[in-house]
Amino acid sequence: MAAELTDAAAGAARLEGLTSWHADGWRDLRVAVLGLGVTGFAVADTLAELGSRVTVYAASPDDERARILDVIGVDFVVHPLDPVPDELAASAPDLVVVSPGFRPDHPVLRWAASTGVPVWGDIELAWRVRDKVMASEWMLVTGTNGKTTTVQLAATLIAAGGVRVAPCGNIGVPVLDAVRDPAGYDVLVVELSSFQLHHLPTSGPGAVHPVASVCLNLADDHYDWHGSPGAYRDAKAKVYANTKVACVYNRADEATRSMVEDAEVEEGARAIGFGLDTPGPSDFGVVDGILCDRAFLEDRRTAALELTTLEELEPQGLAVPHVVANILAAAALARSIDVPVAAIHDALAGFRLDAHRIQTVATAGGIRWIDDSKATNPHAAEASLQAFGPVVWIVGGLLKGVDADALVARHVPRLRAAVVIGADRAALVEAFRRHAPGLPLLEVETDDTESVMPDAVALAASVAEEGDTVLLAPAAASMDQFADYADRGRRFHEAVRDRLGEEGHDQPASDDPPGQAD
Repeated sequence: MAAELTDAAAGAARLEGLTSWHADGWRDLRVAVLGLGVTGFAVADTLAELGSRVTVYAASPDDERARILDVIGVDFVVHPLDPVPDELAASAPDLVVVSPGFRPDHPVLRWAASTGVPVWGDIELAWRVRDKVMASEWMLVTGTNGKTTTVQLAATLIAAGGVRVAPCGNIGVPVLDAVRDPAGYDVLVVELSSFQLHHLPTSGPGAVHPVASVCLNLADDHYDWHGSPGAYRDAKAKVYANTKVACVYNRADEATRSMVEDAEVEEGARAIGFGLDTPGPSDFGVVDGILCDRAFLEDRRTAALELTTLEELEPQGLAVPHVVANILAAAALARSIDVPVAAIHDALAGFRLDAHRIQTVATAGGIRWIDDSKATNPHAAEASLQAFGPVVWIVGGLLKGVDADALVARHVPRLRAAVVIGADRAALVEAFRRHAPGLPLLEVETDDTESVMPDAVALAASVAEEGDTVLLAPAAASMDQFADYADRGRRFHEAVRDRLGEEGHDQPASDDPPGQAD
């Protein structure tokens, strides 16, 4: 027993010392990597480059990535992972690195906890090896909705200030790829899901120390994964730990304010609020249609800096309330590292939203067709619904354990009709019948992926009138009937185009970044 304890202590000490790409302890470290998606592959590739002895375990094969793993000397085991593979138990790994999709109660993670094997996520690994090229400053972005837009905005604004910057993380580019990029970056703007934050320590050598951080909002989502609202909130709150300069929070969302109040941060870090109302000192906000910074100037008690105006944002579709909030949050991140206001103003003039985020597909016969397939939960759908009216709402998919009843109740007055799709139709249909018994309610009952969107578009067209907006804002995840939210959006574009022809069609769906999860 004493020998076992000595071995365990030595193993723990070895991992404690792994705080640099150049540390000696990486070589021959036995590591089990769970998952072979975008993140899992980046983890395996990084560790192989470091000289570790790596085995990837995944429930399904990926022939292309498996071939590359073989080339770089990484073993690959295809196994359902429930129960724990015999190969994993017998290998006695020094470390398990888990991909974000693995739930906390997964059998392999329970096994690791019971046997004392440390578990890291990809973000902890990336932080520990961040100095391969140059030790960039990190900015962390999380929230139930708006993460990707805010990360893209922040990176655009920072780049306009002449700073070498990369958006990465849950946006589709693994952080490990960014830290290994030979070009090197001054700043990484890192989108973090609640899954990634769950596995991120807030103290010790693996804890991230960001220059700035933000939780954009907190709403019902992913309770099936985290197990409870409290666990979801606690995961999101980790984003603020150890922040050095600016903890950016949403003045309209008390949960984000309390996260900042509870956070252990570095001395001198400031709380910076953003919102659509008049900003106070240390805030970003809107006054008479002008987006203002009252945080990063000397005379912030009596003056403000103008960033841009709602009038200037309108032509790009950026003046809708939830996008304005994202702009203010991104500007706060950029200003925390002294990006000039003039650079921010000019960068916003050329910014465009991603595909499938309140994207106009067509306007014909006085009817607008809007793709907001990225609204994968009720909170995101609510923001979209608030921007339009009257609406023929295409809604439904996988609700992920979240109750959409209140969302339906709040928005009945702005609805012309509802078209319900997806696996969890029953709950939505019942909510509409309860709160809007007179509302035209149309249901796409087919499970044929090829037919879902054509049928939904046909039903929407049958009830839409001049002046209406047909809005795809599903309030649900997409994987019941589509590959992901982007596939759902693309199929909506195709169905609208097929129905309307080229007349009225504004713009095709653009390419989507890979790897984003609902």
